[in-house]
Amino acid sequence: MQVSLDGFNSTGPNDDQKWVTWAWDEIKDYVLDLANTCDTELIGRKLAIDYIPFWDEAYAKPDSLMYEAAKIKANQKKVVFSNTLEKSQWDNTVVINGNLKNEINNLKNQNGKDIIVYGGSSFVASLVKENLIDEYHLFINPIALGSGVPIFDKLEAWQQLKLKKSITCDCGIVILHYDLIK
Repeated sequence: MQVSLDGFNSTGPNDDQKWVTWAWDEIKDYVLDLANTCDTELIGRKLAIDYIPFWDEAYAKPDSLMYEAAKIKANQKKVVFSNTLEKSQWDNTVVINGNLKNEINNLKNQNGKDIIVYGGSSFVASLVKENLIDEYHLFINPIALGSGVPIFDKLEAWQQLKLKKSITCDCGIVILHYDLIK
């Protein structure tokens, strides 16, 4: 997840996400390697509306900057969690309306590769609150937003993490890979 130095994932409604794509060339290999370990993406409904069409469009353009990532995403099953959508309007995508904790645990118990979560912020915050994220890959951007949407604001108790890896990029992004200690 892309995070600002002051801990925000987005700036809220009508989010301008230019600050998360400017260093793509430098973080691309890490992102692609991580994506290749997964066969399922979890996405919140609010993000899915723009996210899935964005990646479908990138996949349709082999000369797109994001084509390699889009190619991976096209083959991953997408699971959209929603309280309002009843069925998927996208290919290779299912909508789940059930209890978040139960549904995530059911997905974790299925055979296959890892599951990855791309957002949105409030959806990730819900997963964090329920201790449903086993690993964090945080891309700390050298930008302070001052306000926005954090992913750790719903915690009712602290969570201990163990640092597995840190990478400092020339562009100033620091990639932190943590495991949740349960």
